[in-house]
Formats: sequence, structure tokens, C-alpha cells
Amino acid sequence: MVAARITVNGKETPISPAPAHTTVLDFLRERGLTGTKEGCAEGECGACSVLVARPGVDRPTDWVAVNACLVPVAALDGQEVVTSEGLATADASGTPAVLHPVQEEMAVRGGSQCGFCTPGFICSMASEYYRPDRCAHADRADGSGSGSEHGPNGFDLHALSGNLCRCTGYRPIRDAAYAVGTPTEDDPLAQRREQSPPEPAATAYTQDDSAFLRPGTLADAVRLLRERPEAVVVAGSTDWGVEVNIRSRRANCVVAVDRLPELRALHVGSDHIEIGAAQTLTEIERRLDGAVPLLAELFPQFASRLIRNSATLGGNLGTGSPIGDSPPVLLALEASLVLADADGEREVPLCDYFTGYRQSVRRPGELIRAVRVPLPLSPVTAFHKIAKRRFDDISSVAVAFALDIEDGTVRKARIGLGGVAATPIRALATEAALEGEPWTERTAEAAARVLRAEGTPMDDHRASAGYRTAMLGQSLLKLYARTTEAVPS
Repeated sequence: MVAARITVNGKETPISPAPAHTTVLDFLRERGLTGTKEGCAEGECGACSVLVARPGVDRPTDWVAVNACLVPVAALDGQEVVTSEGLATADASGTPAVLHPVQEEMAVRGGSQCGFCTPGFICSMASEYYRPDRCAHADRADGSGSGSEHGPNGFDLHALSGNLCRCTGYRPIRDAAYAVGTPTEDDPLAQRREQSPPEPAATAYTQDDSAFLRPGTLADAVRLLRERPEAVVVAGSTDWGVEVNIRSRRANCVVAVDRLPELRALHVGSDHIEIGAAQTLTEIERRLDGAVPLLAELFPQFASRLIRNSATLGGNLGTGSPIGDSPPVLLALEASLVLADADGEREVPLCDYFTGYRQSVRRPGELIRAVRVPLPLSPVTAFHKIAKRRFDDISSVAVAFALDIEDGTVRKARIGLGGVAATPIRALATEAALEGEPWTERTAEAAARVLRAEGTPMDDHRASAGYRTAMLGQSLLKLYARTTEAVPS
């Protein structure tokens, strides 16, 4: 097997002798690329962001910004990375001589003061700069203008979600983002989008008795997990990376499944949608393009764009966290999981999947291969995330609704809850209180009282049990108000 290597700013370099748990951030900084900074080591500040060449949605390759502090460098074996230093055009001696357009705009508009977080902003801005479907608002079908969170150049300001500036303030950074133009025809990174990214390498990287393994197929992966049941399975590493950085956890064996072809399909059939468990949330969002409105409402509220560029549904469900954002939505959608191991596959309804705090019916050696959402979808949906910040925060309470209302009567109700029990749960009593009843204020108020009693909320640093209980009831009243408010003439 070929030795593990990574291409950084156009130069290929071996990963060895870095320890198997080494992050991309530490790997880069040890090689003098110190524009990549460590701020939080949890994927919240964006000071570490870099660009990675990934399979594109609209073109062969997309330049995707990711948190280098979370990704093991071995996970990028055979892949291409561009740092803030690599964006500038170098002269004959290799010294950066001409600033990249996003660097130029940040400089002339005062988008940098101390400069610590600037390289991370630059990489996230560059990812949006090269987004193939970015266009000026005059060409946008929705006709939205710069009063929204898109600039007149089509720049989506949420591309910078997850990037923090500690001293400059965000107005000049926004101004820089809204001032960038479009890539020129001779821009090498723009040209690179027309070529396919490197194929994922089957990786067997071992250093100091620790191994990072990337099987080539699902069959290889489940066979490996049967042989190594103690292995830690990772996809985007947005959870495991925090464990490595903050809690200094180490694993003798890490198995990466993020590039397995069998886990990266998206199929829309006549009776269900199947979403590969290793597709990133950004990929799912762009490929579904609003086809599942409840998921479309979830995605902008799920962490930051930087996290969504790496995080997967399989990972969010696999951790079994009671405050994960996707389980309430998928419960309301009546989703099921396709679990695979060396003996074959089985399908488990998500409502039967969680068995206790961070526990599930998934057996040792079993992977989540896909999520299945049955069709047709309920027409009345909503996702309410109650948190201390509007974006990029952990839920205190999460509530997802999917209702069928016909002729003013609730024919079917599915409600998923997060943050109010040891596991994500369905609000079964509230569903029963709604079904068969007229969709009226009286019904909503009665059901809201039932909803307040669902789960076993607790006091913690995010919210009190009483607050969580109150928010459950308010969420249903909010849904009722939204669905019955008068339409302006």
C-alpha cells in the first residue's frame, strides 16, 4: 500500500511520522503554515479553517471549508488542501506576491485588526467565492436584495457562520464579503473545479501502535469492525475531534467511513427517500434542494456551515446524544435506519433505535448505512430550536412537527423532541391528543398542556427543567399561530 500523503498548496508531502491522532491543524503548523490557528479546538471559532477539494454537487470539484482542528490528517490521505498561505499567487521564487481577491477585499476594507482569526475567515470566504451557483441578486429568482443575508454579489453571509472575530467587528468583514467579484478564467483554483478530486485512498496508517484505517468498501469496513470491535468509527470527526482535543482521548484504532461509496448515495423513490449516512449535511442540503421542507428548516440551524461541511447524519445519530438536532426532525418524519454488518442489513425505525443515554440497538460491528424517510411527506412541518444563540449553538430544547391537516382536522401528527429526556423521543401522548381533533385554538391549547408533560427535562447550565417544559408548550402554540395567521391581501 502506498505511504499516506497529503497535497498542501500544490505540494505533496508524507504524513509520516505524525502520530495517528494528529489533526490537520497541528500537521500544518508543524510545517510552518501558521496562518491556520487554534482558537477553541472544538470547531466553534473557525480560526483553523482550510479548503479541501471534495466531490462537487454542480461541478466535478467543490472547494469546501472545514475545521482543521477536528479532522485527523490521516483522513486526508491522498487529498488536496489549500491554506490561507496558498491562496495568494506566488512569484518565481515561491514567495506570495499577489493577494487573492478575498484577501485583497479584507485588507482594503479593514476586515482585519489583530489578524488572529483573519486566515480562517479568508478560507471560508474563498469557499463561498468559488461556490459554482453563486450569482448576483439581480439574477436571483427570489429577488432578494442586500437587506437579506446575501450580498448583491450573491455571497451568502452564512458561509462565515462558525468564524469568530474577537476585535475587528463584523461590518467590515461583511463589506469585504459583499464586495468580492467572480473568479477569472485564469484562476487556478477556479479551473481546478472542472477536474475530479482525488479518489479516496484506502488508508492503513500506523504510527506508535495506533492505526487510522480507511477501508475501500462497505464489505471491507464491516469485516474490519468485526475483527476490531474496539475501533472508533468516524465520518466527519466533528464529535471525535473534540474528544481528542479537549479530553485528550486516544484510540488504538480509528476507522473512517466518510468516503465509502455505499454510504454516500441519495435516492428519491416512489415511497421513500434514502440518504447515505456519510453524506455531509451540506451535500444533503444542496442535493435535496428543499425537497424535504423539515430538513431544509433544520440545516441552517445545525451548528455552523464549517461543521455542516463535515458532519453527517450517520455521525449525529451514531453518537446517540439526546441533544442532537437531527433526531427530533427524523423522528417527526418517521425515518428508519438501515444498519449493516458482516451478516447483512436490517431496517430499524428510528423511534425504536435509542434505548438509553447514548445507547441504541446498534450492535458491535454494525454501521448506519442510510436513513430512509417515507413518502409522501406531511404538508405542515416546523422545527423549533430553542438555544441561547440564534445560530451555532447547542439546543436547550428542540421540537419538530409533521402534521397532516385535512378539512380543518388533524388526521396525523408526528412530533419529535430533543433535550427533554435521556434520549430523543416521540411526543406520543401529544400526537394522540391532536389526531382526530379540529385544528383550532382550543385543540392547540389542550395539546400544548399535554406536550408540557412529555419527557423528563432536567436542570443544567443550558436551561432549567421548568423553562424546557414551558418551551414545549409554547412551540405548539407557535405552530398553530403560524398556520392560522391571516394571509395579507
